[in-house]
Amino acid sequence: MECQDYSLTRTVERDSLNLNPLQRGGFLPVEARKALFEFSDGYSVCDYCAGRLDEIKKPSVTNFLDDLAQFLKVDTVRTVHGAREGKFAVMHAMCKPGDTIVVDGNAHYTTHLAAERNGLNMAEVPTSGHPHYRVNPEGYREVVDQLQDNGEEPSLLVLTHVDGNYGNLSDSSIVGKIAAEKGIPLLLNCAYSMGRLPIDAKKLKADFLVGSGHKSMAASGPIGVLGVKEEWAEQVLKRSPRHEVKELEMLGCTSRGAPLATLMASLPHVIERTKKWDDEVQKTRKFVTEMEKIGEIKQIGVRPKEHDLVRFETPLFHQIAETHPRRGFFLYEELKKRNIVGIKRGQTQWFKCSIYGFTPQQADYIILSFQEIGQKYGD
Repeated sequence: MECQDYSLTRTVERDSLNLNPLQRGGFLPVEARKALFEFSDGYSVCDYCAGRLDEIKKPSVTNFLDDLAQFLKVDTVRTVHGAREGKFAVMHAMCKPGDTIVVDGNAHYTTHLAAERNGLNMAEVPTSGHPHYRVNPEGYREVVDQLQDNGEEPSLLVLTHVDGNYGNLSDSSIVGKIAAEKGIPLLLNCAYSMGRLPIDAKKLKADFLVGSGHKSMAASGPIGVLGVKEEWAEQVLKRSPRHEVKELEMLGCTSRGAPLATLMASLPHVIERTKKWDDEVQKTRKFVTEMEKIGEIKQIGVRPKEHDLVRFETPLFHQIAETHPRRGFFLYEELKKRNIVGIKRGQTQWFKCSIYGFTPQQADYIILSFQEIGQKYGD
């Protein structure tokens, strides 16, 4: 059999500025790229494993997990295959089929899938709707009270720390306080926050944290992080009676090889960049201000911005697309001419983007490029 050409060359990041919010926090520093080469073979971290991935001393996975737990201010940490696997593991350990959990209206689809796969019912805390889509933390109390009035006891609260649609940052500490008062553990989805901004599980009052290495922690992935409060560690990390060293919810072992090695190598870089989070927020706010000056462009979501992910409604570009020969593809192509990518082909009514990690000069160039496109086709 002769294989087809899979075209495994990728020059996007070398040639262009990528605005895709999914990728802005996942770019590897030099140290991680070196680790990617050294540990590219499948089970490369398992050379000296005695049966537990988290206890490997060469490379020192065990020390890394201790440092990661300290960084996140959480008692126990495990790596998983992604944030969704972390959510599934917590739900599977803490809930029974038929239980009800409470989720927010901005929850990621993987929260829903993890609940569905576990046979759980979901009660939703609604958002404020257009244009801010804000989640009111006190809404958790209202939903829990309603459920309890109907004879239901929720087994878990799930909050999206920063959502992937609008980049809204929710106040976990208030939800965590409600969770503690009600005696219900809180799972905080930090896929868009862990590794970008400082995370303190104790201040956030979260019983469980999940994060994404490949989305926000400069790892090649797929890999995620699961943080567990000591109170729940025995339940979530229980061992197999047949294979005594193996943790059931981890299916024995989770991410190994290149994903784990790059996550480990990137941790010092990630720790340092979280110290500059305020600069990233200010840069994003300037970006929003300048984009809205173009006209008929509006940021959707909570204002002012508290996260780098931005969603814009862009009737200006949509009006241009209606008469442009290339229709909705014109914006993608105009940006690509300027070595800017990350906006989906054909998308002009609205788009999501992020300038996280770009220098101020690069951010100014991106703003100027959008301004030029607006002026080129404007009245």
